[in-house]
Amino acid sequence: MKVYLDDERATPAGWVAARWPEDAIALLQTGQVTDISLDHDLGDDLHGTGYDVLCWIEEAVATRGFVPPRISIHSANASARRKMELAVERIERFLRQRR
Repeated sequence: MKVYLDDERATPAGWVAARWPEDAIALLQTGQVTDISLDHDLGDDLHGTGYDVLCWIEEAVATRGFVPPRISIHSANASARRKMELAVERIERFLRQRR
């Protein structure tokens, strides 16, 4: 399954929509997600952001052997995008260390 986390953009054909971080995380926990594309700003930062999903993935990879899906970032927020890219780099580093 391909998961698309966004609050405004239309979900691409063939992708499953997620509105909030906990929705995306619940789908990740099924073990069926092959791809995930994340927006950062979801309309209510107190409720969470796409970065929160990356933090969950990072922790799961580092401590539980979670195998992450392919990760894409489609956020237009330049500074948040960079923070998210750094999280993806950390996830990839944990994966390399496991090998």
